[in-house]
Amino acid sequence: MKIALVTGGSRGIGRAISLRLAANGYHVIVNYKSNNAEAEKTLSLIRDQGNSCELLPFNVADRSDIKDALGSWIENHPEDTIDILVNNAGIKEDNLMIFMKDEQWEDVISTNLHSFFYITRLVLQGMLMRKFGRIINVVSLSGLKGLPGQTNYSAAKAGVIGATKALSQEVARKGVTVNAVAPGFIRTDMTKELNEKELKNLIPARRFGTAEEVAHAVAFLASEEAGYITGHVLSVNGGLYT
Repeated sequence: MKIALVTGGSRGIGRAISLRLAANGYHVIVNYKSNNAEAEKTLSLIRDQGNSCELLPFNVADRSDIKDALGSWIENHPEDTIDILVNNAGIKEDNLMIFMKDEQWEDVISTNLHSFFYITRLVLQGMLMRKFGRIINVVSLSGLKGLPGQTNYSAAKAGVIGATKALSQEVARKGVTVNAVAPGFIRTDMTKELNEKELKNLIPARRFGTAEEVAHAVAFLASEEAGYITGHVLSVNGGLYT
């Protein structure tokens, strides 16, 4: 059984990724924090298409919770290996740095950056033993370009980009690739408060992207055919480059 773990997989970009990987024949472990209704909806959508899925709730910002939930899953499934890891879970708490509260900095760094380390380290061992794995980190245009009001978010995503490039060099000879996908403006709950009509004029494609378009990019990097691509950041942004 081919297995994929998608963090923050219950809605938005995470849901689209979960659906796409399930359609590609993976048993998808959908991680989420607390929104049971959205998680159950994702589970139903995948199963209604005749594909395989399970839910695994834990807080990606809490290393003890990660160890208890994900560590226990790995321990209880000694014959199974997570082949694909998509580090997608993330939050943003925007503010100008001069007004940014300690918890806004700490929460965003923990959820977007620390989670990458604690989750990936747990999953990586099985990949190295099997000599196959795909790690795809969902980062952001903000981590490449830096955006005002997002010092915390930009720092976290830039950190994951740096970690992606470093880890890719550590594990490449073991058949494990590590890449990132950097969405620009994508129509999701996270961007619903933005002025799309105004912002789309900054984008050469003149529109916001869709979660499904990000999922296509993730699915490509997760494929066996992408085995010679590693340490790469694939932008999905309609031409809005730095």
